[in-house]
Amino acid sequence: GIEDIGTTSAAPAPAETKAPGVEADAPPTAPTPQKAAGGERVFASPLARRIASDKGLDLATVTGSGPHGRIVKADVENLTKAQAPSQPAKASAAKPALSPGPTADAVKAMYEGREYEEVNLNGMRKTIAARLTEAKQSIPHFYLRRDIELDALLKFRGDLNKQLEARGVKLSVNDFIIKACALALQSVPDANAVWASDRVLKMKPSDVAVAVAIEGGLFTPVLKDAEMKSLSALSAEMKDLAGRARDRKLAPHEYQGGSFAISNLGMFGIDNFDAVINPPHGAILAVGAGVKKPVVGKDGELGIATVMSVTLSVDHRVIDGALGAQLIQAIKENLENPMIMLA
Repeated sequence: GIEDIGTTSAAPAPAETKAPGVEADAPPTAPTPQKAAGGERVFASPLARRIASDKGLDLATVTGSGPHGRIVKADVENLTKAQAPSQPAKASAAKPALSPGPTADAVKAMYEGREYEEVNLNGMRKTIAARLTEAKQSIPHFYLRRDIELDALLKFRGDLNKQLEARGVKLSVNDFIIKACALALQSVPDANAVWASDRVLKMKPSDVAVAVAIEGGLFTPVLKDAEMKSLSALSAEMKDLAGRARDRKLAPHEYQGGSFAISNLGMFGIDNFDAVINPPHGAILAVGAGVKKPVVGKDGELGIATVMSVTLSVDHRVIDGALGAQLIQAIKENLENPMIMLA
């Protein structure tokens, strides 16, 4: 039933800055490269160059997130001169930047004589790599785990699907998870928030992003105002967004924004995992498979239940431990008592 998604993290595709191969702030012609102090060419879109000029930024100090390291609007629009790394007075005195790891040539030398295929990264993979590295290094993650019993939800879903069959609607477990998270963000409003450089933005609507695996990467389409939509409406919207994500036909406004994300690997048999937060979101829910397990009931009797493990990855700058615990508890209560989601 959870067929919509499958990915280890919710880092966005390059569309988080611009759609793959497309850049809204650049004209169809190729940008004119500038020269850095050391003679290297700096590629930037015209709009990025204009913003940098207005702010007094040296583009040679800016890391580009566009295709082939191109500097785009998003790289410079929120950057101040004070935040940009200072450039050495003389290029001859500049030291080479430290690499985060061994160079490609060094790694290939280790495997000399061994058979391998070299795969060059396209713009999407480069952007995903850069954003995941940035997210993992700059966001203080912490993790909260809960087990959720699904038997009541599975029975309720089965009953609903029988009644909705004539309308051609089939609700997935994932549709209930989206609704449960959207309502939980409303009941714990302080957790419905994003990190904005030096402040927190508390959101009013529940705009929930859902990670969708596509060939060579992933997208995180956003279901806006999810708390206001019926389960059948969420199901239809998710199917549409997931289908167009796989065809790479999403518009930028359909995958940008949101305050919270869901990443589901349950359909692959993964019991639990830790997802990487999709900045600027405050949290992401990693969803594992529902499996039958022995459980001890409230009366102390041993029984069997379908249990799903979920892990909430939280940005500690946005959400503290107790607040995160309240959020995951609200998600659990919604999923274990699914009828209250229709109240």
